[in-house]
Amino acid sequence: MKLSRSLPLLAALAACGSPDDSTARLPLAPSRDVGAATAAGQVYSENNQVAGNSVLAWDRAADGSLTPAGSYPTGGTGSGGGLGNQGAVIFAGGGRYLLVVNAGSNQVTSFLIRPNGTLERVGTWASGGVQPVSITESRGLVYVLNSGGTGNIVGFALQNGALAMISASARPLSSMASGAAQVQFDATGGVLIVTEKTTNSISTYTVNAGGLATGPSVVASNGQTPFGFGISKGVLVVSEAFGGAANASAVSSYEISRTGGLRLLSGSVATTESAACWIAITGDGRFAYTTNTGSNTISGYSLSAGKLGLLNVDGVTAVTDGGPIDLAFSSNSQFIYSLNGSGHTITGFAVGASGALAPIAGGAAGLPVGTNGLAVR
Repeated sequence: MKLSRSLPLLAALAACGSPDDSTARLPLAPSRDVGAATAAGQVYSENNQVAGNSVLAWDRAADGSLTPAGSYPTGGTGSGGGLGNQGAVIFAGGGRYLLVVNAGSNQVTSFLIRPNGTLERVGTWASGGVQPVSITESRGLVYVLNSGGTGNIVGFALQNGALAMISASARPLSSMASGAAQVQFDATGGVLIVTEKTTNSISTYTVNAGGLATGPSVVASNGQTPFGFGISKGVLVVSEAFGGAANASAVSSYEISRTGGLRLLSGSVATTESAACWIAITGDGRFAYTTNTGSNTISGYSLSAGKLGLLNVDGVTAVTDGGPIDLAFSSNSQFIYSLNGSGHTITGFAVGASGALAPIAGGAAGLPVGTNGLAVR
C-alpha cells in the first residue's frame, strides 16, 4: 500500500515539589473489585484534549481483544493535536505506575496502577520546560523531554509514585528548533538518547550516580528525520521518516557504547513505505516493527546481532487503519497494537513465531482527535 504522492512533513509527523492539592491521591474512575480482574492486561492512551487531558483505558482479553475500561483525568491539559513524538505514556517503577505528559499545560502526571488495572492519580507536576512530549524511567530516575520553547530534558526522582525535580538537572537539546521526538534510557540507565527530527541528529547524554546528565553529544542520523526508536540488548533501532517523502522511509540500527557513542550497524534499511515514525521491539529482541504513517502499514524486521532484515519484500507486514501514529507490544510480546490517528482507532495483531502479524478482532474505535501515546501490558 503505497502513496502516489509525497506528504508534507508536518502532516506526516502530526499526524522538588509537591503535587497540586487538587491532583493528589484521587480515585478517578468507577470502582471495580481489585480481586475481580479478568483481563489478561490493559491498554492505555491519552486523549490529549485542550479542555482537559485524560488517560483512556481498555482491558485486554486473553485473545487480544479490547474492552473500554474508563477514563482518568490527568489534572492537566493536552495540545489537541499531533505531537510528533513517541513515549507520551509509559510504565514506571516496575509497572506499578503510569506516567503521562500534559503537552498543553507543561506538566507530567503520575498514576498508581491498581492490581485490576484501574488507575489512581498520585499527582501532577510541572515538566520543567515547554510542551513535554516524551518520558523515560530507569530505577526510579525519570527524565522528561520538553520539545517546545528552547527545548530541554529534565530529571526527576520517582518515589512512591511522586515526582521530585532534581536540582540543576535540565540539559539543552542540540538546538532551539530540534524537533525532538523521544527520550529513552538505555538498558544500563547510564545513557539517555534523544532523536531530533529537524536537525537530523541523535543526541546522547551520560548519566551519573546522582541522576545528572552530561551532554548532549550529537551524532548525525544515518537517514533523514530520525523519529521513534527502541532499544534491545545494547542496540538502538531508529525510524527515519525522510520528511514524509513517498515510499522513502527506512530504519537504521546502532550499537550503543557505555559512554553514549553510537556505531552504525545497519544503515537506512528501506521500508519501501512512507513516513516511518514509531518503533517497537519484541521482548526477546528478535523482531522490530515500525508504523508507516503515510502508507497505513507496519513494516517488520528481523534483528540479529544488531543487523536489520526486512521481513517482507514489499515492506508490508501488516495493514492498519488510517495514519498509524504509535506502536506497542503486550508484556509478553504476543500482541502488538497500533494507535491510528486519522482512523481514530487502535488495531491489534497477533505476533507469529516468524514475526508475521495477523489481525485480531475487537480493537478500539471512536478515539478523540489528538489521542496520543500507547502503553500496553
